[in-house]
Amino acid sequence: MGALTDVLVPGLLAALCCAAMAGKRDAYALLLDGAAEGLSVLKSIFPALVVLLAAVELLQESGAMDVLSQFLTPLCSVTGIPPEVVPLLVIRPVSGSAALAVGGSLMATYGVDSVVGRTAAIMLGSTETTFYAISVYFGAAGVRRTRYAIPAALVADCTGFFMAAWTARAFF
Repeated sequence: MGALTDVLVPGLLAALCCAAMAGKRDAYALLLDGAAEGLSVLKSIFPALVVLLAAVELLQESGAMDVLSQFLTPLCSVTGIPPEVVPLLVIRPVSGSAALAVGGSLMATYGVDSVVGRTAAIMLGSTETTFYAISVYFGAAGVRRTRYAIPAALVADCTGFFMAAWTARAFF
């Protein structure tokens, strides 16, 4: 696999340069145009990303995430979601990297073949970092009013959470 990755990127660059030359186009100018376009997209979404990452850190450091997790635990127990995965439910719509860290911790603690580990794995694979995706896509498009996008996305996340718990219990 290492040999493949060693030749893949240079081969791809060579193929793109050959294609540009065959089409009598300036590959360097195209590369510069693409880089400039990428920077303009970054400029439009960067403020939303900074605010989102600061909010995640604030929630975690202030203890609000723990309070919310404790509040949701009884509800999740009634619906069949293992109480151990409640922190994952809280953090997943906000931060993908934090959710992966929580999921990894759950799997290290309870095992990957446990109901908790399997539920966490299914939740990580079947839900989205809702607020991140909305801030990036709507920020890039310049949309200020999201209307029903956030509630609909959160309903989809909740559906994914419930179905992940059901799937982990039904099939494993």
